[in-house]
Amino acid sequence: MKRIFSTALCTLAVLGLAATSFAGDLPVKGSTTVQPIMQKAVEAFMAKNKGVSISISASGSGDGAKALIDGSSPLAMMSREMKDSEIKQAEAKGIHPKQIVIAYDCITPIVNKANPVKNLSMAQLKDIFTGKVTDWKDVGGTPGQIVVVSRDSSSGTFEYWGEHVLKKERVFAGALMQASNGAVAQTVSKNKYALGYVGLAYAKAPGLKDLTVENVAGSIATTLNGTYPVSRGLYLYTNGEPAGDVAKLVNFILSDVGQKIVASVEYIPLKADKKVKK
Repeated sequence: MKRIFSTALCTLAVLGLAATSFAGDLPVKGSTTVQPIMQKAVEAFMAKNKGVSISISASGSGDGAKALIDGSSPLAMMSREMKDSEIKQAEAKGIHPKQIVIAYDCITPIVNKANPVKNLSMAQLKDIFTGKVTDWKDVGGTPGQIVVVSRDSSSGTFEYWGEHVLKKERVFAGALMQASNGAVAQTVSKNKYALGYVGLAYAKAPGLKDLTVENVAGSIATTLNGTYPVSRGLYLYTNGEPAGDVAKLVNFILSDVGQKIVASVEYIPLKADKKVKK
């Protein structure tokens, strides 16, 4: 988390406002985790900037990186850092990715509200998602086969979970792979044997129960103090220093108003210790 926090502080310190006019439609693509922040921020931004047209397409962090690289979007939403291979591809096309931290998040395991399990350890999560543990009775639950629900491979959440929870082992071959946080939440809410994982903003959806990990609940406080074990930054990527319309939108999200929007959709603002009490 230290690296994330230092990057965020630098972002707040150096990002400057640029041009004032809007030069047509602005497509924003990428992470479904970042989407709730962007959707609400864009609505507020357009309300103050009449004539501005911003479209949001959320299908995964990998697609956001691709859109920045191929030039189809000047602003990529990502719930993971760009890979070295992606940066290399971008540079080869004259694109110079700049990372901007806009919020923090924690990835939360979720079960159906009928499931009696309340906590799982990191080791138990790894064993379930790699297929070594297949029955709820083996982790303190009611006997029944665990239905593993995962994000698909284009997702930054999938990659972060794979690296930090699965320790780069392969996800269980029988897992139900979903294209968005919302799809994971919906699938788990309809199946009392299911176990999935989502960004914090999706963990309180109807029919769900979020689990503690190592007996620590995912929250603003536990993310900021480093006690919750699966926490991360949320990012926007631009082509070099943002300018013009892109800079206006980015600076709006980084402003006090924008950061209150971050908190309103259950994510963690850059200065959450001063903005919210939970």
